[in-house]
Amino acid sequence: MVALRTDILDQLCSEDQLKLLDAIDGLRSQGIDSYVSLPQIIVCGDQSSGKSSVLEAISGVSFPVKSNLCTRFPTELVLRKTSEISVGISIVPDASQSDCEARAPSSLHEKLNSFKELPQLIEKAQEAMAISTVGKAFSKDRLRIEISGPDRPHLTIVDLPGLIHSETRQQSASDIELVQDVVRSYMKEPRSIILAVISAKNDYANQIVLKLARAADKKGDRTLGIVTKPDTLVPGSTSERAFVSLARNQDVDLRLGWHVLRNLDTDVGGGSLGLRDTEEKKFFSEGVWNTLPRASLGVEKLRERLSALLLAQIAAELPSLMEEIRSKLDSCKSKLEKLGEPRATLEEQRLYLLQLSETCQSITRSAVDGSYNHPFFGDATSESGYQKRLRAVIQNLNESFAKRMLERGHKYEITDSTEQTTDVQVTVIGKSAYMDHIEHVIRRTRGRELPGTYNSMVIADLFVEQSQPWPSIVKQYSDDIAQAIESYLHLLVVHISDQTTCERLFEVLFKPALYRLKAALEIKLTELLVEHRESHPVTYNHHFIESVDELGATQLETEFTSIIKDFFAITSLHSSNYTEKSDFRPLLSALVERTKPIIARPACSKALDCMKVYYKLASERFVDVASVEAVEATLVVKIHEILRPLNVALMSADEVAMIAGESEESRYFRKERTTQIHVLTEGMKTCAHIVSLALDGNRSMKGQPSPRPHSIRTRHTPPEEEQPLMTRSTPRTAIPAFPSTASASPSANTASSGEKLIFIEPYECETETNLSQDNMPIASGGSRKKDKKMKRRVQRDEE
Repeated sequence: MVALRTDILDQLCSEDQLKLLDAIDGLRSQGIDSYVSLPQIIVCGDQSSGKSSVLEAISGVSFPVKSNLCTRFPTELVLRKTSEISVGISIVPDASQSDCEARAPSSLHEKLNSFKELPQLIEKAQEAMAISTVGKAFSKDRLRIEISGPDRPHLTIVDLPGLIHSETRQQSASDIELVQDVVRSYMKEPRSIILAVISAKNDYANQIVLKLARAADKKGDRTLGIVTKPDTLVPGSTSERAFVSLARNQDVDLRLGWHVLRNLDTDVGGGSLGLRDTEEKKFFSEGVWNTLPRASLGVEKLRERLSALLLAQIAAELPSLMEEIRSKLDSCKSKLEKLGEPRATLEEQRLYLLQLSETCQSITRSAVDGSYNHPFFGDATSESGYQKRLRAVIQNLNESFAKRMLERGHKYEITDSTEQTTDVQVTVIGKSAYMDHIEHVIRRTRGRELPGTYNSMVIADLFVEQSQPWPSIVKQYSDDIAQAIESYLHLLVVHISDQTTCERLFEVLFKPALYRLKAALEIKLTELLVEHRESHPVTYNHHFIESVDELGATQLETEFTSIIKDFFAITSLHSSNYTEKSDFRPLLSALVERTKPIIARPACSKALDCMKVYYKLASERFVDVASVEAVEATLVVKIHEILRPLNVALMSADEVAMIAGESEESRYFRKERTTQIHVLTEGMKTCAHIVSLALDGNRSMKGQPSPRPHSIRTRHTPPEEEQPLMTRSTPRTAIPAFPSTASASPSANTASSGEKLIFIEPYECETETNLSQDNMPIASGGSRKKDKKMKRRVQRDEE
């Protein structure tokens, strides 16, 4: 990070200012303003607010004010101070137009031999824009007028159509809306300085331009108010006092303040621009207007003010502009890379699919293995990033499946309670009632077994009944897995291919393959369900016998513990305080009595214990088998085979063309992205050149070598002498109102001694530079004494 001072801005020669403005105009002429917002000054105002007269006064060129031609479309006025006089005119078509629509206006490029030809050329431009020939009163196309001469300021300004209050025969409701849309679109650009022209003939509260400016620039950071026609106010009247208060920035508070102009009366006509300036100076030297700061009166000060504002705005916005260009350039390159190389021939199309297949296999293997290093996987905290991490999704679905099987896989929840309840998931039943149910099943399935024993198939019947919820849980599990795979594949195809190819690829290859894989998964899970539910119960797990015995022993232990506690009147078997007994026959009787139900229904009790243990072992086994043999073996390991290079090689020519052939839309998209990349690349070079110009200018002044290009950030504390004009108790960090205090960033921070500091983040290398106030950044160097001398020189120039 390198600090740049801006107190030397005034010291740069006009040639450097010219190069700076030309560089920004070069960006605009390249068409980069279709993609990013460029620093510019826009003139807005209601109809008949004096906008055209303001433009005429600034440029020194007479426009056809009465015919109102210039206000039917945006007019970009490019003023340059050169030794030779020249005038050029051209039309920049609106970015929303098609190539065919833009061809006619863009073909207009004219050079003028005299300013007298300007009205005729403007009429010619109006015809090229088809205004009033096809029922169109206004156009979004931009008329570009380039004027050079020894008496012109370095300034680029855009004049917008006047805002319409009501419909007329020539101006419909749609025209009103169109003009407001055009003005809003320019105002909302964050790098635009808004010149809001207010006519003193009308109450400023009723003028549309202030409302629109406030909507686009809520804090007033980049709006400069212009009061016109002050000579129409009655001296000493309430209206005059109101507009004087407005010019002092007391009523409508704008960070850049206000400026007042007294233009020629267009209704009277006649008079040269020199006479206009003389009468303006005379008007502002008298009456209440003489009490306002000189820097806020007259066109001469306005030219200086606007030049300084535009230069400072360019310097302030250059870093964010470069960053935005870089970001959009990267995005365009990424989108163009998805399109791959042009695919006109069959060989090119097949090669494109082969490249896609290799990328698809590589990413899918990483997704299945749980190695998420590829940029495709993105942010794990986002929903799409999680869906791309296929192994994580499958692992979580497997755990959810195991949990559902544990909590909802059994039909009956057998408890010691005598009550029976049923909910959506599980039926809670008492042990005694379930024993009755088992006894009923045993009676219905008797074979040749002896009394007190049972047919081993009873366990199978009880298990099938207890596992009734399994099919529905497995179906949900299968659907969840298939949906996760489909989501992953869709994100993958979107990532590796363009939109047109993506849709065809997914519909023709991935969707049918996924359907087949899902069907195979369902078949496999169904087979596993049959094997694990409907076949004869089989297990060789030694835990089965151990668990059955342990379960029976646990039940007896519970029963006997309760009897002993009751017999000795104790609360715990570990208690040393118990009632001494001499007759233990009651204890024996109680134990025998409690075991009678078990002895009476030994088969039921044994069958219950066996069913419980077998269900637990079988459910755990099924969860593992379903996830491994079905999901993994049938589906997951085969995903990367959907688009194998071998499959691509075996495709017919028609299939290849149908999937990989470029559509008209794709070719148009490629052309647009290629153009955009070219424009943005040239724009980035121009921005780097802007910085190098500034650094070269200062190095030549200092006798130091020029550094390489940098990007710029600014921060500023206005000098104290600004305070009376800004009407604020504390310094604000906006772009200041006057050349001597030109700031560069509304979001600036405070620097010491009122200096404006511009920080450069290295673009290619690191170096330290300074920035003056009205021109461009220049390299830092020299001692504090030189800085103080420079400040004193600037102050003398201001005085």
